Amino acid sequence: MTLEILTPERKLFSGEVYGVQMPGISGSFEVLDRHAPLVSALKAGRVKVLRDRTNHTASFEIQGGFVEVLNNKVTVLVEGATTID
Repeated sequence: MTLEILTPERKLFSGEVYGVQMPGISGSFEVLDRHAPLVSALKAGRVKVLRDRTNHTASFEIQGGFVEVLNNKVTVLVEGATTID
């Protein structure tokens, strides 16, 4: 699936991924390939990008935002995001 993580200032991530874990306001959740359509608010926490099935990951600390999942594309709109090594 395709993932884009965007802030008002710049694009943090764009590419094909296996999955993404996010801090939803009602609890953490994960989106995998061919997930059902979804729109959700996100609270402050960590967004973990699963680049492939071999545990290659990228992480971002966010202050909150929203996610939309539609047609195997995940768009994450966030505030105050930083990359975690």
